[in-house]
Amino acid sequence: MNANALPGFSSPSASTEVPLEMLSACHGRVERQCQTLQRLGAHLLAHGCDEQAQQAAQAVLRYFDTAAQDHHADEEQDLFPALLEAVAGSDAVCLQDLIQTLLAEHRHIAGLWHELRQALTAVARGQATTLAAALVEIFVSAYQAHIEREETELLPMAARLLDDAALDRIGRAMRLRRGIAAAD
Repeated sequence: MNANALPGFSSPSASTEVPLEMLSACHGRVERQCQTLQRLGAHLLAHGCDEQAQQAAQAVLRYFDTAAQDHHADEEQDLFPALLEAVAGSDAVCLQDLIQTLLAEHRHIAGLWHELRQALTAVARGQATTLAAALVEIFVSAYQAHIEREETELLPMAARLLDDAALDRIGRAMRLRRGIAAAD
């Protein structure tokens, strides 16, 4: 589950100029934030809500409140519609099923995040608290399964079906969403 998971995608610093690579690279960042979240729970039990815990909570909050939201919007507003436009017939039915599954997973993950966010906000503010280990594991597992489906099904399909013009449109939309100027 990294940028190398897709054939031909090997850049360690993906950009919106190559949107499928960027989406894959985001998965790696999600996984790293999930690992931080898992370590944070143990850290809180051992050290309490110290400065390291506060900084880790702030970083996780910042990532899932911004970059992860942008990532889901990239897929829902740009990638999914472009894929549906690119296929017809029985392929469209299979793709629609996959997209509906991914959308449901996005909603499930968002609900879990809403629960976790409250505890992380308290930690970020230096308020003594713990993270519910079971909730953290459910969140991490849900994201891992979701990333696996996107890496093995969605992104390879997108690489196969989308032409350069569609990928350029997706990249432009990603840059606009993030307030990034196009590379020259």
